[in-house]
Amino acid sequence: MRQRQASQSARRAREFEAFVAGAAGRLLHAATLLTAEAPDDNPRARRLLTRALAHTYSTWDRLRGEDPYNRTRQYLATRFARAAWHQYGGFGRSRPHPDSPLAGLVPQERLILVLRLYEGVAEEQTAALLGLPTERVRTICDRATATLLHPPRGPARTVAGPKVAPS
Repeated sequence: MRQRQASQSARRAREFEAFVAGAAGRLLHAATLLTAEAPDDNPRARRLLTRALAHTYSTWDRLRGEDPYNRTRQYLATRFARAAWHQYGGFGRSRPHPDSPLAGLVPQERLILVLRLYEGVAEEQTAALLGLPTERVRTICDRATATLLHPPRGPARTVAGPKVAPS
């Protein structure tokens, strides 16, 4: 009996290690985009990914044909949304890293943009995951895309002309 349990545990560990080896890089990049941190300095994204992978490992035997990548991505997204909601009193503005490509977006826009465009999740699935109407997901995604393509300009700077000494 113990030998069979040990064998099953070893098999489970090998399967999960293979999954992590194949999926961790892409999931870390998605988490980094969500948190809007710099790719080389992303402690929040790493914590988020660690929690998502730990959750996936704890439910590994109950996946029963489910895609572990999808399950991990789903947990990553809901965990990010919950943290953003609690930390910022809704999907308010966080202080993202200025070099992040998604720094100008609020957390909800980043979440929907990453799920829709980076991960390729359908509008209906994204809406169901976040508990939003499909039309709302489409609107937020369109607005976020427009913001990225045409970032708002800062205050206009006045160009000072040459200084002329009074005569």
